[in-house]
Amino acid sequence: MAQTHFVAYPAVLDDSENKPGEYSVSFPDVPGALSEGVGVAQALAHGAEALELMLYDEKELPESSDLKTVEQEYPHAIVSFITVDLIAAAKKVKKPVVRKNTTIPVDLAEKADAADINFSETLTEALKEKLEA
Repeated sequence: MAQTHFVAYPAVLDDSENKPGEYSVSFPDVPGALSEGVGVAQALAHGAEALELMLYDEKELPESSDLKTVEQEYPHAIVSFITVDLIAAAKKVKKPVVRKNTTIPVDLAEKADAADINFSETLTEALKEKLEA
């Protein structure tokens, strides 16, 4: 399994409707990814968070536009690529969990205990695999 999955999308930092230096951040290729920030550095950091949250669990990713094309569409804004690692983003997202009781054969439970196997992790992996099939 891959340890990283980097993606890059052009971000538009626009302060035309705000005080100078207070940027709205949008991504033409990822319409739901919106953010804001005071100063370019904060706007880029917040934009990266928005991009991660929109894309970390998507199976089909949108195609990234050419930077020059986006710059031409937004001539009075700052346009920059923002790169995120979707695998790292997925690890940061807290997913709610529920407690489930299950029954398994005694010999299997003993072997799993002896092998120091985490039952919750194993059941989660098995369910994901079964549901993807």
